[in-house]
Amino acid sequence: QVQLVESGGGLVQAGGSLRLSCAASGRIFSINTMGWHRQAPGKQRELVATITKDGNTNYADAVKDRFTISRDNGKNTVNLQMNSRKPEDTAVYYCYAPAVRTTPVEFLEVWGQGTLVTVSS
Repeated sequence: QVQLVESGGGLVQAGGSLRLSCAASGRIFSINTMGWHRQAPGKQRELVATITKDGNTNYADAVKDRFTISRDNGKNTVNLQMNSRKPEDTAVYYCYAPAVRTTPVEFLEVWGQGTLVTVSS
């Protein structure tokens, strides 16, 4: 069993900053890609950013140049620094690992429970 636990959500004013963190725990052999998705009220869940174990990053156009994803491979944690927040960034943010290797030959897709981020105008 593998768990992803997010922290750092809350209320922030437009233009402000917030940092989300996510820690993976459990039976983990290795994790290549980790990332964040978000789901705004009434909308579908969408990709925010991903990062590989080698540090390669990918961002949604809506957050490029404002958000920065980083990770600590030794601690199996991933962070999302969100700057210049906009009201449209209001959403539940989910930590995500599409293929956690639990044994040399077994993989598991894992999602966190989500953390609410609200940006007030």
